[in-house]
Amino acid sequence: MPNSKKHPVSEVIEIHLQRYLDDLGEIPPNNIYPMVLAFIEKPVLDLVMKHANQNQSLAAKYLGMNRNTLHKKLVEHGLISN
Repeated sequence: MPNSKKHPVSEVIEIHLQRYLDDLGEIPPNNIYPMVLAFIEKPVLDLVMKHANQNQSLAAKYLGMNRNTLHKKLVEHGLISN
C-alpha cells in the first residue's frame, strides 16, 4: 500500500481552508483558487528570497522559475520596488 500520509504543508492548507469554508456558513465561496494562491505565493517568495540572501537568480533556481518571472512577482507582491 502506498504511503497515504499527507505532506505537512498540504495538511496546514487543508485545515485552514476548511476553517475558512466553515466560517462562511451559508455564504457561497467565491474565487477560492486565486485567493489561496495569492495568500501562499507572497510568503513563499519572501522566505525563499531570504534563504537566497536576496539573490533573485538563486531564488528563481530554488523556485524552479525564470528570474524575470520571479522579479515580476516580487514587484506585484510589494517585496521589492520596480
